[in-house]
Amino acid sequence: MNLEQKVSTIIFNEENMTKSASCLWVTCPIVIGAGPSGLAAAACLKRKGIPSLILERADCIASLWKLKTYDRLRLHLPKRFCELPFMPFPADFPTYPTRDQFLDYLESYKNHFGLDPVFNKTVVSAEFDHRHGVWRVVTTGQEQGQVEYVSQWLVVATGENADEVVPFIEGMGDFGGLILHTSSYRNGSSYGGKNVLVVGCGNSGMEVALDLANFNARTALVVHVLPHEMLGISTFGLFVWMLKWFPVRVVDRFLLLASRVVLGDTEKFGFRRPKIGPLELKSISGKTPVLDLGTIAKIKSGNIKVYPGIKRITYLGAEFVDGRKESYDAIILATGFKSNVPQWLKGAELFSEKDGMPREPFPKGWKGEDGLYAVGFTRRGLLGVCFDAQKVAEDIEVQWRGEAPKFMDLSTALSL
Repeated sequence: MNLEQKVSTIIFNEENMTKSASCLWVTCPIVIGAGPSGLAAAACLKRKGIPSLILERADCIASLWKLKTYDRLRLHLPKRFCELPFMPFPADFPTYPTRDQFLDYLESYKNHFGLDPVFNKTVVSAEFDHRHGVWRVVTTGQEQGQVEYVSQWLVVATGENADEVVPFIEGMGDFGGLILHTSSYRNGSSYGGKNVLVVGCGNSGMEVALDLANFNARTALVVHVLPHEMLGISTFGLFVWMLKWFPVRVVDRFLLLASRVVLGDTEKFGFRRPKIGPLELKSISGKTPVLDLGTIAKIKSGNIKVYPGIKRITYLGAEFVDGRKESYDAIILATGFKSNVPQWLKGAELFSEKDGMPREPFPKGWKGEDGLYAVGFTRRGLLGVCFDAQKVAEDIEVQWRGEAPKFMDLSTALSL
């Protein structure tokens, strides 16, 4: 029996319920999202003896990784920078674990901490009830219909990559071929001999273009490109070490100089460098610097062509901002993902309605008011997730231990 079933057994009263809606009083924190952020938050709470109710809209954990990523994906950072709290990767895993290895790790993590998410629960609204001092979380599901969960604590762990970003490009509706987002791309096996345009500005675009290189893929990118490793050392590990001793702008200058030495002058192949460095760009916009995994070599050899940007999509292909026109069989949008928090979280000052990210930058964005918390919105990957999850658990523990929760009786809860 999972946590939701235990709760419902305690508080359900059939005479006070309708077939279309029910109300569950949850005596522990509610965690929204069963990806790495939600699992980490729940595990940190569990370590302190605090249970949690994890609500997940998909039918599995880590749905982004399991359902919306391509086959060749690996962690872009060494595994020591991607471990969740209190459980390292297996020693026999490579430095850069594959997608399937990372999913195995997350499944083991869930089982190790005895986490039991409730699947197929899509949150349609979450709002703080000032009258009663509780969070009201309304979900829809495949079996129960609409259910309202009520708790003193709400941990938002849906992350920075909840929903696909599909930009409007003039002429998209006119294209005679296939247009898809990378969330629907698995591998290039079905694109053999076809002309494919990859539109994107990050690691996904570079990797998908590389995956399609033997099938005449063409890519349009405006990015910082950094070598995956420098002198046999992870580029990420190198700049983490450097940031301990030097300011961001100094490290940025070093990375740009080193990348030019290792990769050569990439601008002559069509890459336009932003005016600020990769770390500063990441801090300001959240855009991750691109780590080259072999795509640059394909570009230099002419197997992948680089274009400056799309002016419009045509029936046959695309017209670029420099006036060139090309024909394509398919267009793949490597345009990333975004937070979906503004769609369902109501009246909370912690998150910006503009981009669904915390208003306060790292390391302050993990805590809001009235028992609201955020995990996985730091723009610092899984390292940021670990920081958030542990801070959230520590803060809730103070309330959990120091002030015994004063729970409403059943009749009061059902009459809210």
